[in-house]
Amino acid sequence: MSEFSPVPLTLEGSAVLHQFFRFDWKAWHALSVAERDRIANESVAALEHKGAGPARSAIYSQLGHKGDLIFIHFRDNFEQLNQVELDLAQLPIYDFLELRHSYVSVVELGLYESSRKTWETAAAKGLEPGSPEFQAEVNESMKRAGTAMAPRLFPAIPDAKYLCFYPMDRLRGEDKNWYMVPFAERQRMMHEHGMIGRKYGDVVKQIISGSIGMDDWEWGVTLFAEDPVVFKKLIYEMRFDQVSAVYALFGQFYLGIRLPIDKLTDWLSGKLQTAPVFNLIPNPKPE
Repeated sequence: MSEFSPVPLTLEGSAVLHQFFRFDWKAWHALSVAERDRIANESVAALEHKGAGPARSAIYSQLGHKGDLIFIHFRDNFEQLNQVELDLAQLPIYDFLELRHSYVSVVELGLYESSRKTWETAAAKGLEPGSPEFQAEVNESMKRAGTAMAPRLFPAIPDAKYLCFYPMDRLRGEDKNWYMVPFAERQRMMHEHGMIGRKYGDVVKQIISGSIGMDDWEWGVTLFAEDPVVFKKLIYEMRFDQVSAVYALFGQFYLGIRLPIDKLTDWLSGKLQTAPVFNLIPNPKPE
């Protein structure tokens, strides 16, 4: 592997924006009922118009002190994401939203498993690693992979009831530095790490987005599930994995409950109207 790059290949897809708002309930309640109804109805109508087709934006009622509403947006590029920010700022309800945090990233598929195969295939054709011809061969392979993986690179937002989001880094300490570990060893660890996630594949939808050079952390992890307890079980199990136990740093965690746009008016009245949760993790039988 020494003649190849230590940097694994990646595929990038949708541009992603997470927004975390505090809602100004005091100012909202100071309005007349008629004015609240007008603002709510106009805002919902505008949001429903923008949400036509496969879900590319979604709203969640946030739990805890960090905020009240989470907006997430998937778009084809960053210009469209910026337009989403500008569009939201034009809504009547925006005067009552205080942006407390945001996260910018891009859907990323890390190719630790296939990077070496791609490089070795190009080298087997007699191409010199690092040469323009070698890179052209790699680029063509990546193009084919991107086409095959388009549904994962440009996903719709899952319909699941619960959302968990957190940012993370790989450790770059004096003693332990992920980026100084040989490629083959990183590949092995990432394979074992991925196998844990696959165990939960039927109850958790995971979307990893890269943010190096875009935001304060290196990756954002967005999890979707019908039962929030599964987030705890998945992340807890991964803490025992070498990648997380030795080389991972985590930021703050955010938890939200899906808020259908047509239920936003109910939310503004203090009512959380959602579909029933499905308990996908069996409770232990009493002894």
